[in-house]
Amino acid sequence: MSVRRTLVAFLACMALASCAREANPPAAATNAPPPAVTYEAHVAAGGIEPTGGVLRNPHAGDAAVAKSGAQLFTAMNCDGCHGAQGSGWVGPNLGDGRWRYGGADAEVFSSIYYGRPKGMPAFGGVLGADGVWTLVTYLRSLPAPGEVPTESWEQP
Repeated sequence: MSVRRTLVAFLACMALASCAREANPPAAATNAPPPAVTYEAHVAAGGIEPTGGVLRNPHAGDAAVAKSGAQLFTAMNCDGCHGAQGSGWVGPNLGDGRWRYGGADAEVFSSIYYGRPKGMPAFGGVLGADGVWTLVTYLRSLPAPGEVPTESWEQP
């Protein structure tokens, strides 16, 4: 009989404890992944484009963020592939204005965040959206080279 009372008391306590919980929705992630980016080279099945978000660089033109982006560029070893100040080495030059996957801020963000085939790793999981925007801001601050040593891969 005492086991029965103990069980009933335990179940009553559990029921009360579950009723007393507050239903708080989980806090929104501060570094949530961005929405999909529309890109002119995407192929839409059935000709129907998926909805894509509009990404805007929250740090566009901010010199202080560009300066910290330069430090992040070095710290993340981006210069190991893209050369000092993004001048190009194993990876392409990031200051010459020629972008295989699009050169708008949102497209550069997408390249860094999600990566690209044949060599560009996805850094979104490591840096988060704000870190990637910091790099994009830095890349936008790079001066264009006076002479571009190679031809564009696109045919005019």
